[in-house]
Amino acid sequence: MTSANPIEQIPSRTISRPSWYARLAPEGKRAFKASFAGWATDAFDFMVFSFVLASLIDLWGLDRGKAGLLGTVTLIFSSIGGWIAGVLADRYGRVRVLQGTILWFSFCTLAIGFAQNFEQIFFLRALQGLGFGGEWAVGAVLIGEVVAPEHRGKAVGLVQSGWAIGWGGAAVLYSVAFSFLPESVAWRSLFWVGVLPALLVLYIRRHVPESEVFAQGNAARKQDAKRISVWAIFSRTLLRRTVLASLLCTGIQGGFYAMSTWLPAFLKTERHLSVLNTGAYLLMIIVGSFCGYLAGAYLSDYWGRRRNFMLFAVLSLVSVWLYLTLPLSNAQMLWLGFPLGFSSCGIFSGVGAYLTELFPSEFRASGQSFTYNFGRGIGALFPSLVGVLSHSTSLAIAIAIFSGMSYGVVLLTMLMLPETKGTQL
Repeated sequence: MTSANPIEQIPSRTISRPSWYARLAPEGKRAFKASFAGWATDAFDFMVFSFVLASLIDLWGLDRGKAGLLGTVTLIFSSIGGWIAGVLADRYGRVRVLQGTILWFSFCTLAIGFAQNFEQIFFLRALQGLGFGGEWAVGAVLIGEVVAPEHRGKAVGLVQSGWAIGWGGAAVLYSVAFSFLPESVAWRSLFWVGVLPALLVLYIRRHVPESEVFAQGNAARKQDAKRISVWAIFSRTLLRRTVLASLLCTGIQGGFYAMSTWLPAFLKTERHLSVLNTGAYLLMIIVGSFCGYLAGAYLSDYWGRRRNFMLFAVLSLVSVWLYLTLPLSNAQMLWLGFPLGFSSCGIFSGVGAYLTELFPSEFRASGQSFTYNFGRGIGALFPSLVGVLSHSTSLAIAIAIFSGMSYGVVLLTMLMLPETKGTQL
């Protein structure tokens, strides 16, 4: 009799070293594809803002503090929306909530393209954040629950690599739109395209089933008439783990957002690169980020979660400082973009699997979404702080300071959190 569980269906001894993906049942493969596509479209809808930031400063006369606030508000509200989505996913299922979050941020992204002033775009960016925050956490939990422990890091890490695909798509469309359209229309067109991810929901509704781990746990809770408190992750037994995991996520995301939100503006205003040249430099970083996601995914399973985080934190710290503070030529900056993207994005690969393994099944989604989105909420302050600090120092130094502090936090938390490689859910 064939199991309904979308985990591996073929014993490893019967075939010669199959890949982890080949050993997934069709349901598991569909869940992986949906989560990967969701994260890619999530990245596209979020990262297009970093490309139009310099244009909004010029067209609307915004100072850097206000411009940074537009990046911050989305991240702050994503921390709220992410926790809400996690709680709902623990009660109503991962797949159902995943669909809702994709629809929400897709249509909010479309609406941003019609904004007429700072206040409107601020409000819509806040609404966008509510959906953006939940999509990653719910998708990561779904994949973490359908893949065998020895492959969980690779599977969830490769879902993370979808971010590079979405980021790259945003860079390409940015170069095209700003080359052929007036600036006042080009920035809007990037947000209008952001409604397309809503079509992904049709695929999820037809092809992606609920995870067996959730279905079994939910049935047991209904039988016992047991209701899980949203505050369970702050109980005495889990409080220390919740706090440290939140700090870990703050360091990882704070470093990335301080760099990625302002990097296009840095290249355009301080390095005086054209639109096409800026796109080329960013594409080098994005290619590096994709390779970093792949390397981090495999190292997380091979080397362990903690050592993987520590390696990428050190690499990120070094690459950010070299890229932003050395007197490099434009050609040197182009090639140094690869290790910058490799390290600052590769560190994300281990996050989903690690958080999935830190929390029990009955409140796994709420624990994972809270810690990840708490880090996102605090890290959300960094783009605004970078903008404020850049008034008294260069933009490059402001970015480097906040990114450097962030990766230092990652190293400290890794000394206090446990290794979870191979954990059975």
